[in-house]
Amino acid sequence: MQFDDVALAQAEGAILAHSIRAGRLTLKKGHALRPADLAALQAAGVHRVTAARLDADDVHEDEAAERLAAAIAGGGLERGAAATGRVSLFARGPGVLVVDKDRLDRINRLDEALTVATLPAFAAVEPNQMAATVKVIPFAAPATALAQAEAIGATGRPAMTVASYRPRPTALIQTELPGVKDSMLDKTARITADRLAALGCHDLAERRCRHETAALADEVAAAIAAGAGLVLIAGASAITDRRDVLPGAIERAGGRVEHFGMPVDPGNLLLLAGLGDVPVLGLPGCARSPKLNGFDWVLQRLVADLPVSRADIMAMGVGGLLMEIPSRPAPRTPVAPTDAPPRVAAIVLAAGRSSRMGTRNKMTATVGGLPMVVRAVDAALASAAALVVVVTGHQREAVEDVLAGRAVHVVHNPAYAEGLSTSLKAGLAALPAEIDGALVCLADMPRVSAADLDRLIAAFAPADGRAVVVPTHGGRRGNPVLWDRRFFAEMQRLAGDVGAKHLIGTHASSVAEVEMPDDSALIDVDTPAALVDLNAERAG
Repeated sequence: MQFDDVALAQAEGAILAHSIRAGRLTLKKGHALRPADLAALQAAGVHRVTAARLDADDVHEDEAAERLAAAIAGGGLERGAAATGRVSLFARGPGVLVVDKDRLDRINRLDEALTVATLPAFAAVEPNQMAATVKVIPFAAPATALAQAEAIGATGRPAMTVASYRPRPTALIQTELPGVKDSMLDKTARITADRLAALGCHDLAERRCRHETAALADEVAAAIAAGAGLVLIAGASAITDRRDVLPGAIERAGGRVEHFGMPVDPGNLLLLAGLGDVPVLGLPGCARSPKLNGFDWVLQRLVADLPVSRADIMAMGVGGLLMEIPSRPAPRTPVAPTDAPPRVAAIVLAAGRSSRMGTRNKMTATVGGLPMVVRAVDAALASAAALVVVVTGHQREAVEDVLAGRAVHVVHNPAYAEGLSTSLKAGLAALPAEIDGALVCLADMPRVSAADLDRLIAAFAPADGRAVVVPTHGGRRGNPVLWDRRFFAEMQRLAGDVGAKHLIGTHASSVAEVEMPDDSALIDVDTPAALVDLNAERAG
């Protein structure tokens, strides 16, 4: 890749290395310069730019990120769309992240352009949680290094997978000594049931017996005979030796003790054992608390059908100090998933009076056999948007009639005659608190597709600075625009027949442009002639 300060005359097709803001003109880093851009820069008094050009053996950052993500991602992972050289991998469902550290390290050592970052190995993940991200350092990757990375990823099993939890009947055996309160045993049973339920295991059978080797051995054997696929033993007294009551009872029942103790605190006194192919765990005292401890790490792997060996336990020491992390939540306490993809709502503005259409309401005018507003709403419903809100105003009954039966939330704007801002504010006010961003769609742009909307949603990453996502084509910006929630209050202060377009310039540093495959994001239908042309185009 070539990187240099170049005159505008030699800059066509080059990729901007830094964002440029000159007067009203804003061009973002990573933008491929077109003739129109060069003319605008010249007019703005800019004569040289710092830019990059790809060599013949370079692969564009988005393509490279997509190829590398495809090479390393295995079962249980969903790939996000590429944007600015990044593709993130998300867990499809709950489970445990399995990574081949050696192979990923080899990939990260190949070339500085190729990077893969993951959650820790064996991390518990929730549905839609980000598990890894592939980032190509701007603006391209060498084809040779990328091919080597793909070859490493294709060797053997996938380099990354999510092992899904596989529920199985579980037995909890609690031993009793004089002075042990039933309330403590009851609490332990409830906490254990909650722990297992979070992993999809709802079939828990509890047993209690004296804290004696023979009595406990009988209960272990009986639990397995009854079909338990996992046996947990909470002793009335902590295990102090391999010859203590719990390990002794497991061996007496015909089982084996594989390891006692673990380098995780809390959780030091965990006992790893088995009888036949059924895992048996002697629980540390901290398992009576819902707070995260070493028992959770072992339990999560076992329920995900990932074998846990003596060597695995002994390798948990680095990162195993948990007791001094006050911010770490209890494992069964619901926590807002900060790594999940942002939830985006689509607001379809369909309240206007269609004044330039004469007496006709363009919202109900047909485009290719469907009312125009229906085309816009169907695109939003088919996209990745989590919610679709439609704002009505002029001839609301007619608009609502053609939308009947569709899974949309309709909001009426009685002040629609006061201008576009009133409809935008009505749509924003209807969004629930869990929505992270709003994709403001215009109902008179029927050529905008679900795929177009998904491109914008895929690029939306407020944490990475992409908080306002704008579609472009041929150097021109269009609609719809996706806004982060942080701008909602400012948008609610708008007045008159204006949208939020001027706020794009105000917050230029937060804007991400997404080049669209055609001019659909630039074309609206305001006049009868435009409607005739659009239908003729579709018929042709």
